[in-house]
Formats: sequence, C-alpha cells, structure tokens
Amino acid sequence: MTAVAVSPPSGTPDTWEVLSAISARLMGFGSLPAKDLDDFIFRRFAEGAIDENCPWPGLTADEVVDKLQGTTGPERLVDMLLRFGPHGDGFGRRPEGLTLAKVRAAEHGLDLGPLEPRLREVINTTSGVIELAPELMVNDMPRLRAHMAKKNGGLLLIGRRDLRCTDSFTHNLPALMKGRDRCTLHISPRDAGRIGLSDGASARITSRVGSVVAPVEITDDLMPGVVSLPHGWGHDVADARQRVAREHAGVNANLLSDNRAYDEASGTAVLFGTPVTVEPSV
Repeated sequence: MTAVAVSPPSGTPDTWEVLSAISARLMGFGSLPAKDLDDFIFRRFAEGAIDENCPWPGLTADEVVDKLQGTTGPERLVDMLLRFGPHGDGFGRRPEGLTLAKVRAAEHGLDLGPLEPRLREVINTTSGVIELAPELMVNDMPRLRAHMAKKNGGLLLIGRRDLRCTDSFTHNLPALMKGRDRCTLHISPRDAGRIGLSDGASARITSRVGSVVAPVEITDDLMPGVVSLPHGWGHDVADARQRVAREHAGVNANLLSDNRAYDEASGTAVLFGTPVTVEPSV
C-alpha cells in the first residue's frame, strides 16, 4: 500500500471506492451505503482469514472487526493481514508484534532478521518439487515437433507492444502519439522482397477469419516467416469516443484471431502464431 503522490481534487473517490461501487451493483447491493458495503466485504475477508488455520487462538471475526473500527478499504485489510501474519501482534496477543501503525511509524523500515527457508512448505505438488515438465505438456511434445516440422511456406502473425503505446488508453495522449506511425506491420527484408512490399507501403493481412490493411515496416528484428502487428489499436469503430486515438486509429489485430484455434494440450485460445497471408494492398 503506497501513499498517493499527488492529492486528487476534493470529492474524487479512491480507486478502491470505484471498484467497490461496481462490485456492489454486480452483487445486487447497489442501494447499500458505501460504508455498509465496505464493512460487509471486510467481514467476509476476516471470516475467510480465520477459517484458513488462524494461528491466534480464540480470535474471532467479531474481534477483528471491532479492533479495526475507524479504518476502511485497503488500509483496514492490510492492517488485518499484518496482524494475522507471523510477525503480527495477533490483535494484542503478542504486543511486540507488527501493526500497520508501527510500520508507518518506522520511517526507515523494519529489520525482521535473516530470511528463513520455507520453500518446502509452499510447494504443494505430490512430488514435493517444482514440476517444470508436467506429464500433460511432455506428452504433447511429439505432436508439437511434427507441427513445427511442417514447411508450408506461410506466414505466422504475432503481436507486440510499443514502448510509447503500451496500452490502448495511451493512444489518446497527444504527447505519446507524436512522430511516426506505430501501428505498422513488421516484416523481415526477405519476406518483404519475396512478396513485393516496400517500406511505408500498405499491405493486406488476411487470416481464416478476417482481413486488415496496415502500413509496412521492414525490419531485421523479425525472422523470415513471421510478421507482427501491435495490439490495442483499431479506434475507428463507430462507438469510439477518444478523439486523439481516432486520429491515429490503426488496425485491430484481434480481427485476425481465429475463433477455432485452440492449444491442444491446455485448451486455451491461440492468439499468437496465427497463419496469415500478406500481399500488397491495391
């Protein structure tokens, strides 16, 4: 828990208050006053923490709630977890133990002594070791090797992030949208030459389910056979309300994701390595 660097305008709710209000509506408690909702949620956390083998004999949820009256939100939760923990005060059962107030008062931090090994306690596998090669994945290796050995001459599409455009909300910040276009198709010189693409020209990228057109950026960063589009773009949809982002719309790479492509071992959706064709856009 970190103190805010810049105080917000008066009346501005904290992030946790916003999330709490959204949760209240989802749980059907939209009419519940904010404090009552926070008390309700905190009590559920306290009851859960005590059920999980509480190390402090006789401690009840009622006692936890009573002794943390006057605080709200994350502050109250952090204080509870500190006092529950191995270095905590156990809500008065070990007076020399930690509370949030003691941590805050220690301007230069607290020395809790040397680290103690406890890895064996937290690894809950049957073997007692970290299993880096689970049977499910190992059994899938023959299929994977056979798949990788297929040489069909096609291209695979992967995503990427740009340092100045990590997430879509940054596309609406004028300072970060200055300069060159960052929603481009990265392609190797060899593939660009084979297809007949030049730097800055437009290319059509097509998968089984969709097609988009993007400017070409030839780069040695990609190996032949792989092309790349950044995620988080495509701000030209009718309901887009971000003015700056609309001026730098880019293309939505999700339109190329195949809704029938799943990883055979885990069953999760395949979002990278999508087979595509690339051609000059007329």
